[in-house]
Amino acid sequence: MTFLFFLVSFLASTAGSICGIGGGVIIKPVLDAVHVMSVSSISFLSGCTVLSMTVISVGKSFRNSSEKIDWKTGTFLAVGAAAGGVLGKILFQSIKEAVGNENTVGMVQSFVLLFITATTFFYTLKKEKIHTYHIKNEGICMITGLLLGIFSAFLGIGGGPVNLMVLSLLFSMETKKAALHSLYVILFSQAANLLYAAVTHTIPEISPPYFLALASGGILGAMAGNWWNKKMDAKTVDRLFLILMVVIMAINCYNIYKFA
Repeated sequence: MTFLFFLVSFLASTAGSICGIGGGVIIKPVLDAVHVMSVSSISFLSGCTVLSMTVISVGKSFRNSSEKIDWKTGTFLAVGAAAGGVLGKILFQSIKEAVGNENTVGMVQSFVLLFITATTFFYTLKKEKIHTYHIKNEGICMITGLLLGIFSAFLGIGGGPVNLMVLSLLFSMETKKAALHSLYVILFSQAANLLYAAVTHTIPEISPPYFLALASGGILGAMAGNWWNKKMDAKTVDRLFLILMVVIMAINCYNIYKFA
């Protein structure tokens, strides 16, 4: 089982690093489907894996990528995402305590993830015909980052496809630039999420071998994904992104059925 965790993390993080979706959007529903631990533990482990992956991906992008972060926009997005990461964690804990059933929380997460994945899928298919914006206002950037951070932490996915859709729609970023900024936002939201969990002692029970398998897979996958990203053009990245969206939607449909 430990090797399965490593393999899922490696493949998801490789694809996530290439597309800028963080890997967690694949890891979380796959581990939910396998159902070897609680929803809380899976969300936490997925978030930790995404954090390890984004540290590597963003660090390498700073040194080697031809794409550079727009520091003004990126920083305000990141500040908002950090606050959103904490609020998303609080939201998750509140819903978990309110319903008293982790399967119900898992079903809610799967519904929300299915909806935003489907929305992003159809947006990507039609994005050439959709008018996009060039927002520069700092307040709107922070609010955008806040909402992305909440989604990220609540779902335990890092950021996922919704980041790319929002960055494309509101900031007119092309695929590779949106991917880099998405990873930057994910880095801050997941770091804040993890820090909040540590400070409030809400870290769920986890298996150290599973944690190490996921974290190492995330780091190696990020390195592989960064290498492949340089060799792919934007259209190839878009095609891979669409394929991943279909797979993610199918897994979430299964999880909704399983949790119901």
